Amino acid sequence: MTEPSPISTSKRAAQGRATRDQLIEVATQLFAERGYEDTSIEAVLSAAGVSRGALYHHFAGKDALFEAVVASVEQRVNIEMAAAIGAVRDPIAVIRAGALAWIGLAGDPVIQRIMLTDAPAVLGWERWRTMDEGRTYGQARALLQAVSDAGQLPAHLVGGFAHIILGAIDEMAVVIARAPDKEAALAEGRVAVDEMLRRLLGP
Repeated sequence: MTEPSPISTSKRAAQGRATRDQLIEVATQLFAERGYEDTSIEAVLSAAGVSRGALYHHFAGKDALFEAVVASVEQRVNIEMAAAIGAVRDPIAVIRAGALAWIGLAGDPVIQRIMLTDAPAVLGWERWRTMDEGRTYGQARALLQAVSDAGQLPAHLVGGFAHIILGAIDEMAVVIARAPDKEAALAEGRVAVDEMLRRLLGP
């Protein structure tokens, strides 16, 4: 029996990745425009121009496809957050820049619909809340530990403040996503988060 050549195997793998990426890209657009409930697998197949078998080769169903879309959008959020923080080194300034960047991203219609509106319902509140908690909580705690080490925050408040700050900015992001006047909610949210951090951590 002839073994497949490394070139043909590599080509098939690349084609598979391209198909998967295409499905995620198309599904992201449809989920953002129509919402999870009103987006059918048939609509994704039609827009992507792929077969049902190709989709189910990569995803067990619509739930799995949506989860991959959430992960893709979250990756974009992480990249934009990292860019917003940039070369900032002071831990309080990093916390403020990151928090305000996340509030700003809550104004993005794709993030609003997929991450802040549909994800809690489709994935379940607990899973949505904890899917990246290890990373975000760990980062927030490390920054607050640096603040504490500098004598600006009692050590016993580090963990609690990390939860409070993350919970507050996530709640503000959800409020913006669901607000009838999103521009007004976004402006108010930025001011509120900035003031909260100033009162908690200082200028």
